[in-house]
Amino acid sequence: MTYHTYHSHLLRKVTAGLCCLLAATALWAKPSAPDSKRRHSSRHAVKTQASDVTPDLPQPDPMPAPLSPQPQLAPDGGTAHQSLHFRGASTRRGIDVSHYQGQIDWKQVARSGEVYYVYIKATEGSSLVDKTYLTNLQGARAAGLKVGIYHFFSPTAAVEQQFKNLTANVDLRQMDLIPIIDVEHRGKASHADFCARLRKFLQLVQRHYGVQPIIYTGQNFYNKYLSGAFSGYRYMIAKYDTEIPYLVDDAPFLMWQYSATGRIAGIRGNVDRSCFMDNYDLNDILLRH
Repeated sequence: MTYHTYHSHLLRKVTAGLCCLLAATALWAKPSAPDSKRRHSSRHAVKTQASDVTPDLPQPDPMPAPLSPQPQLAPDGGTAHQSLHFRGASTRRGIDVSHYQGQIDWKQVARSGEVYYVYIKATEGSSLVDKTYLTNLQGARAAGLKVGIYHFFSPTAAVEQQFKNLTANVDLRQMDLIPIIDVEHRGKASHADFCARLRKFLQLVQRHYGVQPIIYTGQNFYNKYLSGAFSGYRYMIAKYDTEIPYLVDDAPFLMWQYSATGRIAGIRGNVDRSCFMDNYDLNDILLRH
């Protein structure tokens, strides 16, 4: 073998060895495909999990005002202007009022013969007292009507302050009917917190007055937030329609508020109308003094 041939041969061997070494180094440094895929999947999973976690901040659920006149129960159990039948609803009807009705001629209301009971707004939240509360209370009782009050429950005001507001202004010895707690808003707290606050308020009221209050709420609000959480309470359910309310747990209710655009002699403008369900009557809401 000549020198040139030997060195050429040696150079080829060295070059081949370096190429093998570089290839091995590259393979060692490069992560395997499965590991790379796993790391990518892991990052994707973390990102997806983080984006799926959103705070539970439900908005209040105010009861929507009706956009058109609602049906009025006629003495035959139909309606004053339509031949509709209200199954399960009696003709023993009542109203609830607040400052929105303005000055009311209670003697004319009583003479109309259309009002079997009256609920008057007394208080709301931790400090509000309806400005027509005492005037309506005195006028309705003087006209010989059976009267009760309602408190509008706030999901955000302190429970103790709401209780003080109610009890400082309402003496049940001046009333004929079991008080009502009006529940229309949940607020932004969790459902568990909302239920705990409302339950505490109801218990305070019952302990103070010695009678379990009635809960007023809308059909949809009940089905979404109250169903199953307040069994044992009695209800007035609002649903502005020609069919009685449907409650998902089939809970019984005393009264149905079927209209927010009722008309009664002695009251200018609209007034909420309600009626007893067939299984109930005035005796079921009377206070036992």
